Amino acid sequence: MEDKTTSDLTQELMSQDNLDDYIQDNRPYFSNQSVAQLLDELYQRKSVSKAALARQAGMSEVYLHQVFSGRRNPSRDRLLCLCIGLDATLEETQTLLKRACHAQLYPRLKRDAIICHGLIHHVPLSEVNDKLFAENEKTLS
Repeated sequence: MEDKTTSDLTQELMSQDNLDDYIQDNRPYFSNQSVAQLLDELYQRKSVSKAALARQAGMSEVYLHQVFSGRRNPSRDRLLCLCIGLDATLEETQTLLKRACHAQLYPRLKRDAIICHGLIHHVPLSEVNDKLFAENEKTLS
C-alpha cells in the first residue's frame, strides 16, 4: 500500500462526495496515537529519567506521570515545556501540538518564534523563559 501525504488526503477529502467512502478508503492513514503514546515514544528515544525530565520541563513528577499515563492532558504551554525538556525537534513538537489539538508554533508570532528558536538550538527551558520575559512575552512556566 502506497503511503499518502497529508496533502494527498486533503485533496481526496475535498473531491470526495461521500464522507463514508473517504473514511473507509483511508482508514489505515488515520492516526490513533494519543498524546501520551506519542510522548512515551519520544521519551523512549531519549536518555533521561522521568525525574530529570520533570525538572527540565519545570513541572512536578506527579503531574508528569499523570500526563504519561493519559490521565491529564497538558495545556499547550505545558506540552511545549515537555518538548523542550525532552529536547524534541521542531517537527516532533509540531506533531505533538497537532495531536493534542493545540495550535502549532507559528514563527510570525514573536512568542512562538522565541520558542521555535529554543527548540531548534536546544536551549534549556530557563533560557527560553528568560528570553520570553525580556521580550515582554508570556513565559512557559
